[in-house]
Amino acid sequence: MMMVLVGVLAFVTIAGLGFVFAGGDSASSRTTKRAQAIVSGGSPATRVRTARAAANSPEARRKQILKTLKDQDKQQKKALLSIGAKLQQAGLTFTPKQFWIASGVFGLVVGAIALPFAKSPLIALGLAFAAGMGLPRWIVGFLAKARIKKFTEAFSDAIDIIVRGIKSGLPVHDCLKIIGKECPEPLAGEFRRLVESVGMGAPMDQALEKMYERMPTNELRFFAIVLAIQQKTGGNLAEALNNLSVVLRGRKLMREKIKALSSEAIASSFIIGSLPPGVVTLISVTSPKYMAPMFTDPRGHLMLMGAVFWMSLGIFVMRKMINFKF
Repeated sequence: MMMVLVGVLAFVTIAGLGFVFAGGDSASSRTTKRAQAIVSGGSPATRVRTARAAANSPEARRKQILKTLKDQDKQQKKALLSIGAKLQQAGLTFTPKQFWIASGVFGLVVGAIALPFAKSPLIALGLAFAAGMGLPRWIVGFLAKARIKKFTEAFSDAIDIIVRGIKSGLPVHDCLKIIGKECPEPLAGEFRRLVESVGMGAPMDQALEKMYERMPTNELRFFAIVLAIQQKTGGNLAEALNNLSVVLRGRKLMREKIKALSSEAIASSFIIGSLPPGVVTLISVTSPKYMAPMFTDPRGHLMLMGAVFWMSLGIFVMRKMINFKF
Protein backbone atom coordinates (compact mmCIF):
# COMPACT_ATOMS: atom_id res chain seq x y z
CA MET A 1 0.00 0.00 0.00
CA MET A 2 2.86 2.31 0.83
CA MET A 3 4.40 1.66 -2.55
CA VAL A 4 1.17 2.61 -4.33
CA LEU A 5 0.93 5.93 -2.45
CA VAL A 6 4.60 6.70 -3.22
CA GLY A 7 3.96 5.97 -6.89
CA VAL A 8 0.88 8.23 -7.00
CA LEU A 9 2.74 11.04 -5.25
CA ALA A 10 5.66 10.64 -7.61
CA PHE A 11 3.31 10.80 -10.62
CA VAL A 12 1.59 13.92 -9.31
CA THR A 13 4.96 15.53 -8.62
CA ILE A 14 6.32 14.76 -12.06
CA ALA A 15 3.08 15.93 -13.72
CA GLY A 16 3.15 19.16 -11.72
CA LEU A 17 6.76 19.84 -12.63
CA GLY A 18 5.99 19.14 -16.30
CA PHE A 19 3.00 21.51 -16.22
CA VAL A 20 5.12 24.21 -14.60
CA PHE A 21 7.95 23.93 -17.13
CA ALA A 22 5.82 23.20 -20.22
CA GLY A 23 2.74 25.34 -19.64
CA GLY A 24 3.76 27.72 -16.97
CA ASP A 25 4.01 30.62 -19.35
CA SER A 26 0.30 30.43 -20.31
CA ALA A 27 -0.52 33.47 -18.19
CA SER A 28 2.20 35.50 -19.83
CA SER A 29 1.16 34.28 -23.27
CA ARG A 30 -2.45 35.21 -22.54
CA THR A 31 -1.28 38.61 -21.38
CA THR A 32 0.74 39.02 -24.57
CA LYS A 33 -2.21 37.98 -26.73
CA ARG A 34 -4.48 40.38 -24.87
CA ALA A 35 -2.02 43.23 -25.37
CA GLN A 36 -1.71 42.41 -29.06
CA ALA A 37 -5.51 42.36 -29.37
CA ILE A 38 -5.74 45.76 -27.70
CA VAL A 39 -3.09 47.20 -30.01
CA SER A 40 -4.65 45.68 -33.14
CA GLY A 41 -8.17 46.77 -32.17
CA GLY A 42 -9.46 43.74 -30.33
CA SER A 43 -11.24 40.80 -31.84
CA PRO A 44 -12.39 40.75 -35.46
CA ALA A 45 -15.89 41.76 -34.41
CA THR A 46 -14.46 44.62 -32.37
CA ARG A 47 -12.33 45.74 -35.31
CA VAL A 48 -15.38 45.70 -37.58
CA ARG A 49 -17.35 47.81 -35.12
CA THR A 50 -14.43 50.22 -34.78
CA ALA A 51 -14.10 50.55 -38.57
CA ARG A 52 -17.84 51.22 -38.93
CA ALA A 53 -17.73 53.84 -36.21
CA ALA A 54 -14.77 55.52 -37.89
CA ALA A 55 -16.55 55.46 -41.25
CA ASN A 56 -19.64 57.08 -39.70
CA SER A 57 -17.69 59.83 -37.96
CA PRO A 58 -18.24 63.45 -39.09
CA GLU A 59 -14.68 63.73 -40.35
CA ALA A 60 -15.00 60.59 -42.49
CA ARG A 61 -18.35 61.75 -43.89
CA ARG A 62 -16.85 65.15 -44.67
CA LYS A 63 -13.95 63.54 -46.53
CA GLN A 64 -16.33 61.29 -48.45
CA ILE A 65 -18.52 64.24 -49.43
CA LEU A 66 -15.49 66.24 -50.58
CA LYS A 67 -14.24 63.29 -52.60
CA THR A 68 -17.65 62.85 -54.23
CA LEU A 69 -17.87 66.55 -55.06
CA LYS A 70 -14.39 66.52 -56.59
CA ASP A 71 -15.23 63.49 -58.72
CA GLN A 72 -18.47 65.10 -59.88
CA ASP A 73 -16.64 68.35 -60.66
CA LYS A 74 -14.05 66.47 -62.75
CA GLN A 75 -16.74 64.62 -64.68
CA GLN A 76 -18.66 67.85 -65.22
CA LYS A 77 -15.58 69.66 -66.50
CA LYS A 78 -14.84 66.84 -68.93
CA ALA A 79 -18.42 66.96 -70.16
CA LEU A 80 -18.33 70.75 -70.59
CA LEU A 81 -15.11 70.57 -72.63
CA SER A 82 -16.58 68.20 -75.21
CA ILE A 83 -17.38 69.50 -78.68
CA GLY A 84 -21.09 68.84 -78.16
CA ALA A 85 -21.13 71.07 -75.07
CA LYS A 86 -19.13 73.75 -76.89
CA LEU A 87 -21.65 73.76 -79.74
CA GLN A 88 -24.49 74.19 -77.23
CA GLN A 89 -22.64 77.00 -75.47
CA ALA A 90 -22.11 78.75 -78.81
CA GLY A 91 -25.82 78.47 -79.61
CA LEU A 92 -25.21 76.39 -82.75
CA THR A 93 -27.58 73.67 -83.90
CA PHE A 94 -24.91 71.41 -85.42
CA THR A 95 -24.42 67.94 -84.06
CA PRO A 96 -20.86 66.78 -83.25
CA LYS A 97 -20.95 64.45 -86.27
CA GLN A 98 -21.88 67.29 -88.62
CA PHE A 99 -19.20 69.48 -87.09
CA TRP A 100 -16.45 66.90 -87.62
CA ILE A 101 -17.58 66.23 -91.19
CA ALA A 102 -17.56 69.96 -92.01
CA SER A 103 -14.14 70.35 -90.35
CA GLY A 104 -12.69 67.45 -92.34
CA VAL A 105 -14.05 68.81 -95.63
CA PHE A 106 -12.68 72.27 -94.85
CA GLY A 107 -9.26 70.82 -94.00
CA LEU A 108 -9.15 68.84 -97.27
CA VAL A 109 -10.09 71.95 -99.29
CA VAL A 110 -7.36 74.03 -97.61
CA GLY A 111 -4.82 71.27 -98.15
CA ALA A 112 -5.75 70.94 -101.83
CA ILE A 113 -5.45 74.71 -102.34
CA ALA A 114 -2.10 74.93 -100.51
CA LEU A 115 -0.49 71.89 -102.15
CA PRO A 116 0.37 73.55 -105.52
CA PHE A 117 1.88 76.60 -103.79
CA ALA A 118 3.73 74.84 -100.95
CA LYS A 119 7.35 73.84 -101.47
CA SER A 120 6.83 70.66 -99.46
CA PRO A 121 3.83 68.36 -99.09
CA LEU A 122 4.40 68.43 -95.34
CA ILE A 123 3.60 72.14 -95.28
CA ALA A 124 0.31 71.53 -97.11
CA LEU A 125 -0.46 68.66 -94.72
CA GLY A 126 0.22 70.89 -91.72
CA LEU A 127 -2.03 73.62 -93.10
CA ALA A 128 -4.79 71.08 -93.78
CA PHE A 129 -4.51 69.70 -90.24
CA ALA A 130 -4.59 73.18 -88.70
CA ALA A 131 -7.56 74.20 -90.84
CA GLY A 132 -9.49 71.01 -90.15
CA MET A 133 -8.75 70.42 -86.46
CA GLY A 134 -7.70 73.78 -85.05
CA LEU A 135 -9.56 76.60 -86.78
CA PRO A 136 -13.15 75.26 -86.45
CA ARG A 137 -12.68 74.44 -82.77
CA TRP A 138 -11.20 77.89 -82.17
CA ILE A 139 -14.15 79.56 -83.91
CA VAL A 140 -16.65 77.54 -81.86
CA GLY A 141 -14.78 78.36 -78.65
CA PHE A 142 -14.69 82.05 -79.56
CA LEU A 143 -18.44 82.09 -80.25
CA ALA A 144 -19.17 80.22 -77.02
CA LYS A 145 -17.04 82.61 -74.97
CA ALA A 146 -18.71 85.66 -76.52
CA ARG A 147 -22.18 84.23 -75.91
CA ILE A 148 -21.37 83.35 -72.28
CA LYS A 149 -20.01 86.87 -71.76
CA LYS A 150 -23.27 88.43 -73.00
CA PHE A 151 -25.25 86.10 -70.76
CA THR A 152 -23.17 86.99 -67.69
CA GLU A 153 -23.40 90.74 -68.26
CA ALA A 154 -27.23 90.67 -68.29
CA PHE A 155 -27.73 88.02 -65.61
CA SER A 156 -27.77 90.41 -62.64
CA ASP A 157 -30.56 92.41 -64.33
CA ALA A 158 -32.57 89.20 -64.67
CA ILE A 159 -32.19 88.51 -60.94
CA ASP A 160 -33.42 92.05 -60.21
CA ILE A 161 -36.52 91.32 -62.31
CA ILE A 162 -37.18 88.20 -60.24
CA VAL A 163 -36.73 90.17 -56.99
CA ARG A 164 -39.14 92.91 -58.03
CA GLY A 165 -41.66 90.35 -59.29
CA ILE A 166 -41.59 88.39 -56.02
CA LYS A 167 -41.99 91.57 -53.99
CA SER A 168 -45.01 92.53 -56.11
CA GLY A 169 -46.63 89.12 -55.51
CA LEU A 170 -45.79 87.23 -58.72
CA PRO A 171 -44.66 83.59 -58.54
CA VAL A 172 -41.16 82.67 -59.64
CA HIS A 173 -42.41 80.91 -62.78
CA ASP A 174 -44.08 84.10 -64.06
CA CYS A 175 -40.89 86.06 -63.32
CA LEU A 176 -38.92 83.63 -65.44
CA LYS A 177 -41.43 84.12 -68.26
CA ILE A 178 -40.95 87.90 -68.06
CA ILE A 179 -37.18 87.45 -68.37
CA GLY A 180 -37.72 85.30 -71.46
CA LYS A 181 -39.76 88.09 -73.05
CA GLU A 182 -38.05 91.29 -71.95
CA CYS A 183 -34.32 90.54 -71.62
CA PRO A 184 -31.85 90.50 -74.53
CA GLU A 185 -30.42 87.38 -76.10
CA PRO A 186 -28.93 84.94 -75.21
CA LEU A 187 -30.39 85.43 -71.72
CA ALA A 188 -34.00 85.46 -72.95
CA GLY A 189 -33.60 82.30 -75.01
CA GLU A 190 -32.03 80.34 -72.17
CA PHE A 191 -34.77 81.36 -69.74
CA ARG A 192 -37.44 80.45 -72.29
CA ARG A 193 -35.93 76.96 -72.51
CA LEU A 194 -35.88 76.85 -68.70
CA VAL A 195 -39.58 77.77 -68.52
CA GLU A 196 -40.41 75.16 -71.16
CA SER A 197 -38.53 72.46 -69.24
CA VAL A 198 -40.31 73.32 -66.00
CA GLY A 199 -43.65 73.48 -67.81
CA MET A 200 -43.11 69.97 -69.18
CA GLY A 201 -42.73 68.62 -65.64
CA ALA A 202 -38.97 68.74 -65.04
CA PRO A 203 -37.93 69.75 -61.50
CA MET A 204 -36.39 73.18 -61.15
CA ASP A 205 -32.99 71.86 -60.05
CA GLN A 206 -32.72 69.52 -63.06
CA ALA A 207 -33.81 72.27 -65.44
CA LEU A 208 -31.18 74.60 -63.98
CA GLU A 209 -28.58 71.83 -64.30
CA LYS A 210 -29.37 71.52 -68.02
CA MET A 211 -29.18 75.28 -68.31
CA TYR A 212 -25.77 75.22 -66.62
CA GLU A 213 -24.54 72.74 -69.24
CA ARG A 214 -25.44 75.29 -71.91
CA MET A 215 -24.13 78.25 -69.91
CA PRO A 216 -21.37 77.14 -67.49
CA THR A 217 -21.03 80.33 -65.44
CA ASN A 218 -20.48 80.79 -61.73
CA GLU A 219 -23.35 83.28 -61.61
CA LEU A 220 -25.84 80.69 -62.81
CA ARG A 221 -24.44 78.14 -60.35
CA PHE A 222 -24.96 80.61 -57.47
CA PHE A 223 -28.52 81.21 -58.64
CA ALA A 224 -29.25 77.46 -58.73
CA ILE A 225 -27.80 77.01 -55.23
CA VAL A 226 -29.94 79.83 -53.81
CA LEU A 227 -33.13 78.37 -55.31
CA ALA A 228 -32.26 74.86 -54.10
CA ILE A 229 -31.61 76.05 -50.53
CA GLN A 230 -34.82 78.10 -50.52
CA GLN A 231 -36.88 75.10 -51.68
CA LYS A 232 -35.45 72.89 -48.93
CA THR A 233 -35.30 75.32 -46.00
CA GLY A 234 -37.70 78.10 -46.93
CA GLY A 235 -37.07 81.75 -46.13
CA ASN A 236 -37.30 85.08 -47.88
CA LEU A 237 -36.39 84.33 -51.50
CA ALA A 238 -36.52 87.99 -52.54
CA GLU A 239 -33.95 88.96 -49.91
CA ALA A 240 -31.66 86.06 -50.82
CA LEU A 241 -31.80 86.88 -54.53
CA ASN A 242 -31.26 90.57 -53.79
CA ASN A 243 -28.09 89.71 -51.87
CA LEU A 244 -27.01 87.51 -54.77
CA SER A 245 -27.58 90.38 -57.20
CA VAL A 246 -25.38 92.64 -55.07
CA VAL A 247 -22.63 90.00 -55.06
CA LEU A 248 -22.85 89.48 -58.82
CA ARG A 249 -22.67 93.22 -59.49
CA GLY A 250 -19.65 93.42 -57.20
CA ARG A 251 -17.99 90.61 -59.17
CA LYS A 252 -18.74 92.43 -62.41
CA LEU A 253 -17.28 95.66 -61.03
CA MET A 254 -14.15 93.82 -59.89
CA ARG A 255 -13.81 92.17 -63.30
CA GLU A 256 -13.98 95.53 -65.07
CA LYS A 257 -11.48 97.02 -62.63
CA ILE A 258 -9.04 94.19 -63.26
CA LYS A 259 -9.52 94.64 -67.00
CA ALA A 260 -8.71 98.35 -66.72
CA LEU A 261 -5.62 97.75 -64.56
CA SER A 262 -4.28 95.03 -66.84
CA SER A 263 -4.99 96.82 -70.13
CA GLU A 264 -1.46 98.26 -70.25
CA ALA A 265 0.11 94.82 -69.83
CA ILE A 266 -2.21 93.39 -72.48
CA ALA A 267 -1.27 96.14 -74.94
CA SER A 268 2.41 95.58 -74.18
CA SER A 269 2.10 91.85 -74.82
CA PHE A 270 0.41 92.49 -78.18
CA ILE A 271 3.07 94.99 -79.22
CA ILE A 272 5.99 92.82 -78.11
CA GLY A 273 4.45 89.73 -79.71
CA SER A 274 3.82 91.46 -83.05
CA LEU A 275 7.25 93.15 -83.34
CA PRO A 276 9.34 90.13 -84.53
CA PRO A 277 6.93 88.94 -87.29
CA GLY A 278 6.30 92.55 -88.29
CA VAL A 279 10.02 93.31 -88.63
CA VAL A 280 10.60 90.07 -90.58
CA THR A 281 7.75 90.96 -92.95
CA LEU A 282 9.05 94.50 -93.57
CA ILE A 283 12.61 93.32 -94.21
CA SER A 284 11.32 90.56 -96.52
CA VAL A 285 9.40 93.16 -98.54
CA THR A 286 12.20 95.74 -98.71
CA SER A 287 15.23 93.38 -98.94
CA PRO A 288 14.18 89.86 -99.90
CA LYS A 289 17.74 88.63 -100.40
CA TYR A 290 18.68 89.69 -96.88
CA MET A 291 16.04 87.45 -95.29
CA ALA A 292 16.19 84.60 -97.82
CA PRO A 293 18.85 82.54 -95.95
CA MET A 294 16.60 82.49 -92.90
CA PHE A 295 14.03 80.46 -94.85
CA THR A 296 16.35 78.40 -97.06
CA ASP A 297 19.30 77.54 -94.81
CA PRO A 298 18.87 74.81 -92.15
CA ARG A 299 20.51 77.07 -89.58
CA GLY A 300 17.91 79.70 -90.34
CA HIS A 301 15.16 77.11 -89.80
CA LEU A 302 16.67 76.29 -86.41
CA MET A 303 16.79 79.97 -85.49
CA LEU A 304 13.17 80.44 -86.54
CA MET A 305 12.08 77.46 -84.43
CA GLY A 306 13.92 78.87 -81.41
CA ALA A 307 12.40 82.31 -81.96
CA VAL A 308 8.88 80.90 -82.21
CA PHE A 309 9.39 78.82 -79.05
CA TRP A 310 10.69 81.70 -76.93
CA MET A 311 8.11 84.16 -78.22
CA SER A 312 5.32 81.68 -77.50
CA LEU A 313 6.71 81.08 -74.01
CA GLY A 314 6.93 84.82 -73.32
CA ILE A 315 3.35 85.45 -74.51
CA PHE A 316 2.11 82.51 -72.43
CA VAL A 317 3.82 83.82 -69.27
CA MET A 318 2.50 87.35 -69.79
CA ARG A 319 -1.01 86.01 -70.33
CA LYS A 320 -0.78 84.03 -67.08
CA MET A 321 0.33 87.18 -65.27
CA ILE A 322 -2.65 89.25 -66.44
CA ASN A 323 -5.32 86.53 -66.46
CA PHE A 324 -7.26 86.68 -63.18
CA LYS A 325 -9.88 84.06 -62.33
CA PHE A 326 -12.19 84.56 -59.37
